[in-house]
Amino acid sequence: MPLPAKPLSFKPQQLAIVALLLLALIWGYNWVVMKIAVRDAPAFAFAALRNVFGALSIFLVMALRRQSLRPQVFWGSALVGLLQSGGLIGLSTLALVQGGAGKTAILTYTMSFWTLLFAWLFLGERLSGRQGLGVWLALPGLVCILMPFSMAGGLMSKVLAVLAGISWAAATIVLKKLTRKQPVELLSFNAWQMAFGSLPILLASAISSDPPIHWTASFIGALAYNAVPASAVAWLLWLYALKHVSAGVAGLSGLIIPVVGLLAAAWQLGESPQPLEILGMVLILSALALTTLSAPKPEIEPLARV
Repeated sequence: MPLPAKPLSFKPQQLAIVALLLLALIWGYNWVVMKIAVRDAPAFAFAALRNVFGALSIFLVMALRRQSLRPQVFWGSALVGLLQSGGLIGLSTLALVQGGAGKTAILTYTMSFWTLLFAWLFLGERLSGRQGLGVWLALPGLVCILMPFSMAGGLMSKVLAVLAGISWAAATIVLKKLTRKQPVELLSFNAWQMAFGSLPILLASAISSDPPIHWTASFIGALAYNAVPASAVAWLLWLYALKHVSAGVAGLSGLIIPVVGLLAAAWQLGESPQPLEILGMVLILSALALTTLSAPKPEIEPLARV
C-alpha cells in the first residue's frame, strides 16, 4: 500500500526569498504603471494622490495589526517625508512626464551611489575598494545617459530623475542619523513620512495651473495599484522578508527593481533607448551590482522603493 504523499512545506527563509522576488516585480513594474498614470493626470496631482492613498493603506494595515497610529518621531518623519515622499516621488513623477520609464528607473536608482558619497561626507563612513570602484563606474554611465553635450532626448527629465535619487539618498542619511539615536518601527514611520511628504506636493498641485485629472479606467487602475499592491501589500512582504533574512539579502531586491522596470517598459511601452543610453544603463547596473554585493550589512534599509 503506497504511503500518503507528504504535503509540501517551505522554510520561512525560502518564503522570504519568494516575497522579495514578488516585491521586486511589484515595485519594478510600478514604473510602467506610473508612466501610464501621468498620461491622464498632472504629475503633482498623481504624486499627491499616490502618497495620500498609499499612506492610508498602510495606516489601515497598522490598524488591523492593532498598532498605534501615533507618529513615533514627529519632526524626523516630517523631514524624511519632505525628502522621501516629497522629493523622490514628486521629482521622479515629473521625470516620467517626458522621460521613459526604464531610463527614469535606472537614473533614480543611482541613489545607492549618492548614499555612499553622503555617508562618507556626513557620517564619516569609509568606502570599500569595491564600493569606490562602483561609484567611479557609475559616473561614465550617468554621462552616457544624460548626454549633457546634447539637448535632445529629454535632458530635463533625466536631470529630474537624478535629483530624485539624490533626494532619496538624503532621506536615507537622515534616517540613519535618526536610528542611531532611537529605534524606528518601519511600518509606522513609512506611513507618517508618506503623509507628511504629501503636503508639499498637494500645495504644488493646488497652486499650479495644470489641467484637471482625466479619471479614465487606466488612471484609476494605476492609482489603485499604487495604493494597494505597491504600498500596503509591498510593505507586508518587505517586513516579512526582513524578519526571516538579513537586511543585506533583503537589500538585493533593490538590484532587481530597476531591471524589472527597464524590461517592462521595453515590453509594454515599446521603449527603445539609444545605443549610448544602453551603454550607460549597463554601466550603472553593473556599478549597482558591485556596490550592493560588496556592501556590509546596512544599519537600515531605504524606507521605500519606487
